[in-house]
Amino acid sequence: MRRCDKLVDTGRRQFLRGAGLGAAGVAVSTMLPVGAKADTPQARVNYPSNRLANISDLKVNEPMQVAYPDADAPGVLLKLGTKVEGGAGPDGDIVGFTTICPHKGYPLGYAADTRTLNCPGHYSVFDVERSGFEVWGHATQNLPQYTLRVDAKGDIYAEGLDELLYGRLSNVL
Repeated sequence: MRRCDKLVDTGRRQFLRGAGLGAAGVAVSTMLPVGAKADTPQARVNYPSNRLANISDLKVNEPMQVAYPDADAPGVLLKLGTKVEGGAGPDGDIVGFTTICPHKGYPLGYAADTRTLNCPGHYSVFDVERSGFEVWGHATQNLPQYTLRVDAKGDIYAEGLDELLYGRLSNVL
């Protein structure tokens, strides 16, 4: 019997390495919209604009309970007193976050002394001065932050989120 002289003996490691690279290439190509380049930032999903409060309703470092984008999504507005990244208003110090932990959906509580939202379930801690960055715990994503706009009358509007809400399959209503 004649053997094919074009065969290459790849071995198991070489085969797995090639399969892994191929799978990674397929995964990357499915994440990009048709015609997009890898360095093109993805568009943020926007919700309808909802009025949440007025600047005059807020006190420094005291959370105001709100719901956004709907009644089933509890959240909080905070006036921090110092300008922060992602902050809105004339002082750039107003932020808003969901108060549902992205790890397992526990309700978060605000700790004024550390300016963090804390999960009683698995102890995740989110820094509200750093865009909801997780500084401790089991969560695998940062806390979803509201995209806020303040109009000339001081009314605060939420117009989107920067992360997926816990329990939602998409950020589309």
